[in-house]
Amino acid sequence: MIEVVKAPPFATVQDLGWPTGRAMGLPRGGAMDPVLLERVNRALGNDPGAAAIEWALGPGTLRFERAASAVVTFGAAARLDGAPQHKVLIEVPLGGVLEIVPKQEERFTYIGVRGGLDVPPLMGSRSTYLPGAFGGYLGRRLQAGDRLAIGPEPEQPTLGRLNLPLRADPTADVVLRVTRGPQWDRFDGAARDLFFASRYNVSSTSDRMGYRLTGPAVPPQEAATLPSEAACPGAIQIPDDGQPIVLMPDGPTVGGYPKLGVVIQEDLARLAQCQPGRGLRFREV
Repeated sequence: MIEVVKAPPFATVQDLGWPTGRAMGLPRGGAMDPVLLERVNRALGNDPGAAAIEWALGPGTLRFERAASAVVTFGAAARLDGAPQHKVLIEVPLGGVLEIVPKQEERFTYIGVRGGLDVPPLMGSRSTYLPGAFGGYLGRRLQAGDRLAIGPEPEQPTLGRLNLPLRADPTADVVLRVTRGPQWDRFDGAARDLFFASRYNVSSTSDRMGYRLTGPAVPPQEAATLPSEAACPGAIQIPDDGQPIVLMPDGPTVGGYPKLGVVIQEDLARLAQCQPGRGLRFREV
């Protein structure tokens, strides 16, 4: 078991999300940065979709009730029994105490262990879906006193390096690649040009359902509200005020706002790591 001695304001169990269920209104869910989660698991020799802790917003402490191999991504500093850790793979002894202190560059850190976290699977996933209060560990954020089981280690783990995806300069705007959305034609040329020429910022009201952006308003030619239709992670919805909302992994499966474009999957993970206030620009592909 891993005991949560001190929980940060936001920490949940996540894997790569639900393989099915959208017909019932269940979003894909899972890790906000699935690219990074997969690489953590490959470094540990786990299945790429093994469950880990998605950690954000503050420091916390874990106590290991068995020896384990762990990885803490570079978005946080790690201390084992008070000693700073500089290696990617951390060998935690029986009773070892691991302290995690997030840095400011990235929004989410992942803490993985060899064998993955063995919370009960639901519909093919161990992810937490907070709006529905199910999955993961009791359908909620982790709290002090929670105890997470570690799954059986792979018999012959194929260990790898933690090959991190390239990250942008934290002082530079993040450029996100976008394909055309289903309501592309509801925006005239001037509105599209404005969208792609402008700088937007991630709003502090962003969450796992959607990232709200602030910047120049992009009005459609017609009223924004449409009959609800299917929506997907990465969809860029434009509500009545013209301020874009990018749907994230826990975003709704349907929506009635026109969708100007869709952020491609790899870049959606980069967006997920953007702190509030981070500057963004879009490029059509």
